[in-house]
Amino acid sequence: MSYKNPKLTADGAVLKEDKILLIKRKNNPFKGKWALPGGFVEYGEKVEDAVIREIYEETGLKTSINKIFGVYSDPNRDPRGHIVTIVYLLDIMGGELKSNDDASDAKFFNVKELPDLSFDHNIILKDILRSIE
Repeated sequence: MSYKNPKLTADGAVLKEDKILLIKRKNNPFKGKWALPGGFVEYGEKVEDAVIREIYEETGLKTSINKIFGVYSDPNRDPRGHIVTIVYLLDIMGGELKSNDDASDAKFFNVKELPDLSFDHNIILKDILRSIE
């Protein structure tokens, strides 16, 4: 018997003053749209390590986890299937901002002037901003 199980991702919210770090997706789904940096957790990898790795791969920034923010598990949040994400708030520790890997661009946006985001990242960002006001 085979079982269907959700896949796991980790997304990171990196805030700097009144700005948030976003990446422009290089690949489908949502190619060309903006998103929080993040991605799939590899087999045998801790979720905490995955979010730090993904942010570095996509943005060139070295980060450390400030705290876990939340878990988003709506089965319809990703067109590729049921994908659960764990969202972390992170602090910048070093590195140089540049787009890499699955990102065609990476930059900070004013939290009051955000582009339309992919997946359910509009909901996640509204939740984050509401929690820090």
